[in-house]
Amino acid sequence: MLLTIVVFIIILSVLVLVHEAGHFFVAKLLKIKVEEFGFGLPPRAFGIKYGETIYSINWLPIGGFVKLYGEDEAGSGSVSIKPQNLPEKDLKRAYFSRPKWQKTAVIIAGVIMNFLLAVVILSYLYSAVGVPVPNNKVVVVEVLKNSPAEKVGIVAGDTIEKVKGTSITSTSQLIKLVDHLAGTQIPILIKTQNGKEIVLNITPRKNYPKNQGPMGVAISPGTDIKRYPWYEAPFVGTKEALNETWLIVNGLVMLTTQILTRGAVPQDVAGPVGIAQLTGTVVSIGFNAVLSFVALLSLNLAIVNILPFPALDGGRLLFIAIEAVTRRKVDPVLESYIHTVGMAILLALIALITVHDLLRIFSGQPIIPK
Repeated sequence: MLLTIVVFIIILSVLVLVHEAGHFFVAKLLKIKVEEFGFGLPPRAFGIKYGETIYSINWLPIGGFVKLYGEDEAGSGSVSIKPQNLPEKDLKRAYFSRPKWQKTAVIIAGVIMNFLLAVVILSYLYSAVGVPVPNNKVVVVEVLKNSPAEKVGIVAGDTIEKVKGTSITSTSQLIKLVDHLAGTQIPILIKTQNGKEIVLNITPRKNYPKNQGPMGVAISPGTDIKRYPWYEAPFVGTKEALNETWLIVNGLVMLTTQILTRGAVPQDVAGPVGIAQLTGTVVSIGFNAVLSFVALLSLNLAIVNILPFPALDGGRLLFIAIEAVTRRKVDPVLESYIHTVGMAILLALIALITVHDLLRIFSGQPIIPK
């Protein structure tokens, strides 16, 4: 339990810090004054000022933040004085005084960093660990008790190479062939996990218990582990990140539709509590599974943040777009209020999903249904 909590906090902190690092580095590159780059959330434990920026460690060890000078012209951010009262040298360094393209660059940098983190992780996994690819083989994944397969010595992990001289290349082919030969003794060529090939004589059943099949085995398509060279892995990793992004977008559309039309959270949606519980499951599998999980969460964070909703990065981009189209500046106070309302709605949604997670936990249901 303790390990799960620690790993969950580390994962969340890494994802948020990578996101905030994007804002930080682009702001520095554009010479926008960065007042503070904090690890964790306030209150502040301690901080070190290096140059014009305070690098702080905060008491709540979850995520981080970047505090830009003049981030909110209305005064709810790091600047509470009106633009006209700022000295010229300070006005040039303030975020709100910068052209729209620079504001946009600072905002989208966080999303891009989260996407790149996912690409880097996936590229590593594709290169160093590999990915399973179909190999036109049929593998036994389970042997049922007192079945014909168990009686002749077939075990989970065996590969079925041939049935009565016919090479087996798919699960559907094997099922069709065995059904046709049921009731007669037939030779099958088995390749064991240690590479040894043996011929076994088996008599598939014509009559068998429900959901068992003639031989009494569960089968799946075989796979090989393919590792991509280092120079090819980034392209494959980027493609996979884009595919996952598309699936996440579809999932968010379904989530929004179901909440608005049914007033219910879909069963396959997890909030902070659900993600924490999933973290425990992933940790039990191994380090590579944790990395894959981090990549998926990083993509989720990128997509959610770019949504055109107040309080999110996408919401701030929306106001920049409105100003660009109308050529009129949005009232800073009004924008601040809208972002505040947006944050309240987001917190309410998180609370709703969290309650949903807790109800599933107390009822003994899995967070993500099988």
